[in-house]
Amino acid sequence: MKKTVNVSQTQPRLTVYSDENFRGRSRIFRGNTGLRNLDNILGGVESLRFFSTSRNATLVVFTRPNFQGGFRVFRGNTNLRDLDDLIRGNDVESLISTNQRLTLAEIRAIRRNRRLPAGYELV
Repeated sequence: MKKTVNVSQTQPRLTVYSDENFRGRSRIFRGNTGLRNLDNILGGVESLRFFSTSRNATLVVFTRPNFQGGFRVFRGNTNLRDLDDLIRGNDVESLISTNQRLTLAEIRAIRRNRRLPAGYELV
């Protein structure tokens, strides 16, 4: 007997908010996603919730648009109430959310090439 898998259980879910503390307007992204410029989404993203059932789930936030600058890696479910000054005193300007476990080498390659791996949605 085949097991039925609910798509929402297998894809990561990223909810971004226009204000701190998960307030204001929101937008939901599903699947492996790269947001190249948070200022272009909801007029600016100030907080987020990242949920995945995968233990390999990775959220990477960057200090500059297009996956550039310094970065910080989060593994598993993550709630960030305020994206200001999150990375060594710098705001978050772009991010990647995925069910895959991205290594530091893979993240550095994305930063160097400004390209996401195949199968990612670029927003």
